Amino acid sequence: MKRITGIFIVAMAFSSCSEAQIKSPNEQAEQAGVVNELVGADEYKQLLTKQDVQIIDVRTADECKDGMIEGAKNIDYFGSDFQSQIATLDKSKPVLVYCKAGGRSAKAARMMRGLGFMEVYDLKGGYSHWPY
Repeated sequence: MKRITGIFIVAMAFSSCSEAQIKSPNEQAEQAGVVNELVGADEYKQLLTKQDVQIIDVRTADECKDGMIEGAKNIDYFGSDFQSQIATLDKSKPVLVYCKAGGRSAKAARMMRGLGFMEVYDLKGGYSHWPY
């Protein structure tokens, strides 16, 4: 009887561990209140009106000469100090990030989530899809 009870306890422990490991990183982030979303231009424009929003353009300085979203701060994704500059931002405030077409900003958004940012929104299609 003791052996059956012991086997049952061990089986329950393994069952509990495997259930906890099933959650994807996105599910874990959602449970922690973290937002990391790819949004279209209209929703992005609405997010620009949020209080204390941080707007980050991760394009190069030359690319920014074609125009920027009002209020954006340029932090070049390819810059040697990119990660240290991102780390100076307030992790508790929403961050809107964009690049030219969406590739660099997607990588930047993932990195920000890894650094503990709570709300990161990436502009779908990048600045090339910004009609405003």
